[in-house]
Amino acid sequence: MKVLIQRVTRGSVCIDGVEVGAVAKGVVVFLGVRAGDAEADALHLAQKTASLRIFADAEHRMNLALQEVGGGALVISQFTLYADTRKGNRPSFIRAGPPDLAEALYNRYVDALRAILTPERVATGRFGAMMAVEIHNDGPVTIELTTDD
Repeated sequence: MKVLIQRVTRGSVCIDGVEVGAVAKGVVVFLGVRAGDAEADALHLAQKTASLRIFADAEHRMNLALQEVGGGALVISQFTLYADTRKGNRPSFIRAGPPDLAEALYNRYVDALRAILTPERVATGRFGAMMAVEIHNDGPVTIELTTDD
C-alpha cells in the first residue's frame, strides 16, 4: 500500500462539477493499493499519516503533525500510484490491487484516519470515480509512505 501526501493550504475534489470533499490547512492524500495488501497496511499508514511531522513549529521547523495543527485530510483513491513504466510508453497497472480489495482497504484507511483525527476533519472523493482534484500545495511538501518491501 502506498500513500502520497501533499501538505496543502487548501484541497478539494469535484465529481461532475460538484465539490464532494474539501479541506483547508492539512493534507491531500492519494492512496494506492497493490495486490497482497492487508488491513494492517491501511491501519499502519493511517497512523503514520496523522503522526507525520511536516508542519512548521514556532521556529519554522517541520516538527508538528496533522493531529497537532488541527489540520484536515482529503483522501483520494489512486490506483495509478502502482503504474509500472519500465517497458514501453504505456503504463501497466498489473501491480495495482483488484477493485474489491482496493475499495475495502481505502475505506479502512479512511475509517482509521477519522478515528484518529475526528470524522469532521477527513474528507474523501468517491472510489472509482473520475475526479478533478484541486491542490494548493504548501511548501511544496510531498511525502511518500509505503508498506511495500
